[in-house]
Amino acid sequence: MTRRLYFILSPVLLFFALPLRSNAQQQDEYFSEGYMRYENMIYKSNIKTVIFEKYGVQFSDPVITLGSGEQLFLSFDDLDGDFKSYAYTLIHCDASWHPTNLMPNEFLEGFYEEHIDNYETSFNTIQKYTHYMLTLPGRDVRPMISGNYLLKIFVEGQNDHPVITRRMMVLEPLVVVDAKVNRGTITDTRETCHEIDFAIHYPAIKVANPFEDVKVVLRQNNRWDNAIFGLKPLFLKDNLLEYDYEEGNIFKAGNEFRNFDATSLRLQSIYVKNIVEADNGFTVVLMPEISRAFDRYVFENDIDGNRLIRNQHVNNSDIEAEYVSVKFTLKHELLANGNFYVFGALSDWRTSKEFMMNYNPDENAYEALLYLKQGYYNYEYVFVADGKHVCDDTLVEGSHYETENNYSILVYYRPLGGRYDKLVNYTKMNSKF
Repeated sequence: MTRRLYFILSPVLLFFALPLRSNAQQQDEYFSEGYMRYENMIYKSNIKTVIFEKYGVQFSDPVITLGSGEQLFLSFDDLDGDFKSYAYTLIHCDASWHPTNLMPNEFLEGFYEEHIDNYETSFNTIQKYTHYMLTLPGRDVRPMISGNYLLKIFVEGQNDHPVITRRMMVLEPLVVVDAKVNRGTITDTRETCHEIDFAIHYPAIKVANPFEDVKVVLRQNNRWDNAIFGLKPLFLKDNLLEYDYEEGNIFKAGNEFRNFDATSLRLQSIYVKNIVEADNGFTVVLMPEISRAFDRYVFENDIDGNRLIRNQHVNNSDIEAEYVSVKFTLKHELLANGNFYVFGALSDWRTSKEFMMNYNPDENAYEALLYLKQGYYNYEYVFVADGKHVCDDTLVEGSHYETENNYSILVYYRPLGGRYDKLVNYTKMNSKF
């Protein structure tokens, strides 16, 4: 029996206290029931460590090619430690991540929703949790067309109340992109920025109006918060669009990410000051850190802000890795016009209140206590000024053109009379290669 999906779009944002332990966690920037955003979001405080990537390709974007047999893999933990009958559906979106007017039977083959029946309970951990896994396309829900999709996970029978939403993309390769990451061209950007220059070759499709039919999105690492939308071609040639800007296609290069290693709770790694064990769990205290804004660039291998879940002393980290409280300390004078956040894949690439740092006047430092699953983590400190929505990742980290970053270009195409944006190219490049 086909089930229709309806959404209530009246948002009410709720703020609660910073969680210290799972069984005492309170909701923090979680949303009222029925409200959904078309972006990567966690809506319930009991949900942790959501990982979504191409099957078998660690740290990758969730992009698969239409009809290729490629799959995506999603996992998450429910810290309630019980079993819930989770299900999922897919919602088709345009290039700007607004839902399209297509009916589900126009973009989905099979059914409109499917159960998540692959799960395991944690083993030999203080924090009890249930680890859920999903491979898609599944046997019952399969995308029929290319473009952007929103994966929505919910408890069965409560499809108007999302638990997790995640962006994913289905590629239909119809154009070719030549791209290169350069230093900034303008003097003010040359030492601190990366410039993404590219051209689109489209001999296989008909583009009546290149300024409207083709849309491009530029991304840095796996982030959406600083993605560049709305670029128009500067030059038009036969079956060729050139985007050789000096402004508009610029990203602050930033710095190599900071890191800590909590894969062992028996040994202290280089950036760990102390590991405190108590009856109710572990606290990993990181070394106090300072601003790098005026330091010279130093290369350090990183994983571009990602995280690797691992307990080096067990066989299956998915269910045997412990949850620990991690204390971050940033030595910095008080700034009254905004807030600092711990930022990266550990924060879902968002500046939510759960990851906001609090100022400790006795230490002249900002501090945060985060509840994280054991592993190796990249992160950085970002600042968000009052009234702003874009984070500044250079205030204490600095920005250097030598920094290694991954960049991706997404190209969308809507032909004359078309009803949706096809994803016709996905190109990934690295600033070092």
